[in-house]
Amino acid sequence: MTRLKVGISACLLGDQVRYDGGHKRSSFCADELARHVEFIRLCPEVGIGMPVPRPTIRLEQHGDVTRAVIPKTGEDVTGALQAFADRAVAQTDKVSGYVLCAKSPSCGMERVKVYDPDTGHAQKTGQGLFAARLQQRYPALPLEEDGRLNDPGLRENFIMRVYVYHGWQQLVAPVSKAALLEFHTSLKLLLLAHSQQVYRKLGRELAQTEVITSEFCRYYIEILMQALATPASRANHTNVLQHIQGYFKQQLTVAQKAELTELVLAYHAGHQPLLVPLTLIKHYLREYPDAYLSGQRYLQPYPLDLKLRYAL
Repeated sequence: MTRLKVGISACLLGDQVRYDGGHKRSSFCADELARHVEFIRLCPEVGIGMPVPRPTIRLEQHGDVTRAVIPKTGEDVTGALQAFADRAVAQTDKVSGYVLCAKSPSCGMERVKVYDPDTGHAQKTGQGLFAARLQQRYPALPLEEDGRLNDPGLRENFIMRVYVYHGWQQLVAPVSKAALLEFHTSLKLLLLAHSQQVYRKLGRELAQTEVITSEFCRYYIEILMQALATPASRANHTNVLQHIQGYFKQQLTVAQKAELTELVLAYHAGHQPLLVPLTLIKHYLREYPDAYLSGQRYLQPYPLDLKLRYAL
């Protein structure tokens, strides 16, 4: 499989490119995720020719338009940042996800301060200009901020989406109906854990579509990634685990069924992490192979050594 690429704000890998000459190194990205992905590092502010260190940039509200301005000089760098984002397409077009630096007027994904230039008052209602351009150009691309990756649930959800999106990118264009059906089928259990409604909706529309156009592909992946962006609930995970149990009803002994049921219920009650019943399920799958289950991304959506399901 092609080594997947992830875009990242350069300061999060320890590059000293921030306005004060420092960095915001993310240990998860630099030490753990780096073992599995190739990072495409960018710093929009350096990319538009600003020095390190440099005067700060802030977002200002001018009528209906949000501008990026250097308060010290009054220089407007909005166009330069947007043009940099457009130039970076050659690199960002290849990534399967993007990790952004929080609160940054260029890279912040949400809750970036937007100032009133007359009063100097700020509200946390903005989005960094580079992040906004990225989201506009690639609405299905998984995006996350460094601070939010400290939350185990949000971290797991982001990495899962990165690997699903990478799988989508591996489909050969033009995408055939058979290839898209196979991709959709592999996501059944994963999507059921996030949205049963969307799984059925996309499956129904895919079955009814005779010719897979580029427009349908864009629609499919945007709806899919939007559904997966909502973290799966414990109740939905429990339903999926119980669904998987049904595949072993002919093979397992009464005692084995009871043990698996006990672990699933313990997970549902919050007494065990998701990894515990899944480990037993994978053990039974090795003993009693099932081609359909083996092809489900739910069972191993990303490398095990990232340990992302330990806290779920």
